[in-house]
Amino acid sequence: MSKKRKTKKKIRLSKFTYFVISLDILVVIALVIIYTPVVSFKNFWIPTAMTTMSHKYLAYMLYSEKSVNKVMNENYIIGVNEKVNLDDIVIDTNSSNKRYTSKYEKEMFQKDPDNDVYKIIRLEEDNFKGYLTVIYDPSDVELAVPKNLGKYGQSVAKLCVENDGLVGINGGGFEDLDGWGNGSTPYGSIIKDGKLIWTHPGGSGALIGFTKDHKMYLTSDPAQDAIKEGMYDAVEFGPFLIVNGKVATIKGDGGWGRAPRTVIAQRKDGVVLFLSIEGRLPGYSIGATMNEIIEILLRYKAYNAANLDGGASATMAVNGKLYNRPSAGREYGGRSVSNAWIVTNKNNKKVPNGSLSKKTQNN
Repeated sequence: MSKKRKTKKKIRLSKFTYFVISLDILVVIALVIIYTPVVSFKNFWIPTAMTTMSHKYLAYMLYSEKSVNKVMNENYIIGVNEKVNLDDIVIDTNSSNKRYTSKYEKEMFQKDPDNDVYKIIRLEEDNFKGYLTVIYDPSDVELAVPKNLGKYGQSVAKLCVENDGLVGINGGGFEDLDGWGNGSTPYGSIIKDGKLIWTHPGGSGALIGFTKDHKMYLTSDPAQDAIKEGMYDAVEFGPFLIVNGKVATIKGDGGWGRAPRTVIAQRKDGVVLFLSIEGRLPGYSIGATMNEIIEILLRYKAYNAANLDGGASATMAVNGKLYNRPSAGREYGGRSVSNAWIVTNKNNKKVPNGSLSKKTQNN
């Protein structure tokens, strides 16, 4: 009996030893990943943490201030230093005459049955998933803001419902103290119907929007000057990723890390693109870098493009319901935001049954 007991004891000790050794190996691997310059974890972790509103502390939990500053100084974006040439945008809403120059254009312009307003394309890449919404007529795109702007925000889905929107994505940023911001206080300026309806410190100085004739306009001029230049609807965020077909220079990952993204763009033919990337969902979608975003935009021939608020705010709604998988607030239908870009049906085109278009429902 004593022999058997000794044997069992040895086996137990052996299993425990293997466990400890395995644990030590995992710790060593983790330390190598975190602190070895050859491994890219540092360049992934620091920019991703530093571009959040409320979780910058995560960068300093693993690295010194010197290391954080060094990485951020090696990852940055140099924008295209020129004005948007609105004459380059020649709006052509007759997609039946399009000649496909790539499989991506074919994907865009082969419309869904009974839908002449938009098409949603599912994106599945190595590190992320998301959606690209193709809006055929730029006159169907407009800015929606909460009724009580400055007091509280609303989800993208609610903003769609209240403004007869078929599809919507979040727009500019807002105060997000400790990650509990409710979209009540937008950063920077908001232009709606050719009027400056909001201005608040903390904006990026980059205005993203459309002129009255539905051409996407990007400018760093003050809001009142932008209105004189023709800006009709706009929010403040950035950076600008593509201007007049020229791509921003991105060093490293641009300093924005890998995260959920929201982007708005326009092609030379006037077609508007809403890009919504899911992220911070391990095992499903990690998120996209700015370089990856630009690669997708170029596939679909974006001519002007700008980054909108991302992270937990990156939400997309279709027919009054949350459509994507945001990294937070999914159980509430998405976070409350301060504005949204929505797709309407101003010209009463064909849309699927059950859509939110009042004009369609009335016919």
